[in-house]
Amino acid sequence: MPEAATHVASGKVREIYELDSERLLLVASDRISTFDVVLPTEIPDKGRVLTGLSAFWFARTRDIVPNHVLAVRDDGRSTEVQRLRMLPIECVVRGYITGSGWKDYQATGTTSGHTLPTGLRESDRLPEPIFTPATKAQTGHDENIGRDEAAALVGKELLAEVERIALELYGFGAEHAAARGIILADTKFELGLDEGGRLVLGDEALTPDSSRFWPADEYEPGRSQPSFDKQYVRDYCESLGWDKTAPGPELPEEVVAGTRARYVEAFERLTEIPFDDYLADPRVVSAG
Repeated sequence: MPEAATHVASGKVREIYELDSERLLLVASDRISTFDVVLPTEIPDKGRVLTGLSAFWFARTRDIVPNHVLAVRDDGRSTEVQRLRMLPIECVVRGYITGSGWKDYQATGTTSGHTLPTGLRESDRLPEPIFTPATKAQTGHDENIGRDEAAALVGKELLAEVERIALELYGFGAEHAAARGIILADTKFELGLDEGGRLVLGDEALTPDSSRFWPADEYEPGRSQPSFDKQYVRDYCESLGWDKTAPGPELPEEVVAGTRARYVEAFERLTEIPFDDYLADPRVVSAG
């Protein structure tokens, strides 16, 4: 446990500590979950990738929205952050039709209240990015909801501002990634309110755990895409015939190594910073 800190919560990946009445410490572990089950095998440095990438994006999106970061600690996985009153919705933006949005579309031709063009294939690019809020599930999957349901949770005026910010953040991230040969298919953000009622970006941002990043040179609509995240883990777990309930399976060394390599590759391609440089000095991601 970090010195002079009180443990207040555990997530699938993060441990949260209270530093004082105004600050929290978020510690990103190397845990990995798939199908909503935390697996017994960890992925070395995964937490540092998530922390470093988030810090990189936070430093470059301050002109769009303020964020909660106060400092990234020298271990590269711990972030001191401002306390916020988090909104009870996930702020999801989709530029491509995949995942739960694709399932919605197959069933109804819509997702989160958006009527989409007919004839879309899995992984097709949408005519324009769409904001598709979701509930925050305490267990299991988040559920996609429409604007009316989201407005009932946060208020109509606040929701309009949240949508504007989320779309602008997605646009910034997608343009940055595209210039480096990566497609940002979709992503989710978490926003909260500070003591003055100002919207602030919290949690993590534009990481392989909160986003679908696809290598552009392998993109082929009409199927699922290779991605910079848990693909090796999902594929391995699916091959076992596992029933997707706890406890999850142990991961063999080659799956662990392949998954770590994919996370690190995402970090290095998006930041253009060698991962070893980040490990030596986490401040490198916040410069520039």
